[in-house]
Amino acid sequence: MEHYVTLFDHKFLPQGLALYSSLMAHASPCMLWVVCMDDRVERQLRTLDLPNLQRIPLQDIESEALKTVKSQRSWGEYCWTLTPYSCLFVLEQCHEAGQVTYLDADLFFFGSPASFFKELAGANKQVLITEHAFDPRFAKLASIAGRFCVQFQTFSNTAGSLEVLQDWSEKCLQTCSSLRRNNGPVFGDQKYLEQWPERFGDRIHILHAKDQALAPWNVDYFMGKAGTNYFPVFYHFHNFRIISPRYARLSSTYPCKTAGPIYQSYLEALSGQVTLMASHGIPLPW
Repeated sequence: MEHYVTLFDHKFLPQGLALYSSLMAHASPCMLWVVCMDDRVERQLRTLDLPNLQRIPLQDIESEALKTVKSQRSWGEYCWTLTPYSCLFVLEQCHEAGQVTYLDADLFFFGSPASFFKELAGANKQVLITEHAFDPRFAKLASIAGRFCVQFQTFSNTAGSLEVLQDWSEKCLQTCSSLRRNNGPVFGDQKYLEQWPERFGDRIHILHAKDQALAPWNVDYFMGKAGTNYFPVFYHFHNFRIISPRYARLSSTYPCKTAGPIYQSYLEALSGQVTLMASHGIPLPW
């Protein structure tokens, strides 16, 4: 059984449930661990009582050091800070887990990620990371957001992998700002990954299948190369926001001209999760 971990609050529950449903459809058997970023979403997930979903109350993951920096960071920055800690928590609590994969809550799977894990095993490495793989039109954004995207990362339950996670958690605790400060990290937790291939090269594998991990910043490029519409293993719905029961913002930054079928499928999945919430008396968060 593969183990995955994500984090979100009650405002992001529909997207979190869509992620869960896509994993159950394409990645079973698996367990999704959810760091509940507020008490309300913890109660809501308890009400839903979904199989193969394990709730992690925020207080269970917060150390005194994390509580100290919490008041000094924006909500987004604090979520970024918790990313490595969420992975460490799962590996510490679930000793039978051979590895854990962090997922952004706005991911949605259209196929099985088994090929990603096979690629990692074939490389004989312990940590899997993914590149932004920017469309050439947006290549300059790599200097801001970083070469790598914290969206899908796998960490083996090994001493070498745990050392990488511990190092990352310590750096995120020190600073996880979205702003450049004294030539420090940019975009919170992401820029730290640029050091990994050199520092931990014998443990780090960079996903080769870039066209199977799409997002608004590269979907038009890879769709254009393929010459036809297709569905990747997962799509990262970055910047997608539900505004009301009738309206959603697909993206405010990238055109995504070729991604219509992908977004249509996601909207249908979200509609199903909204129906599920309503059937359990869970109010919409908008």
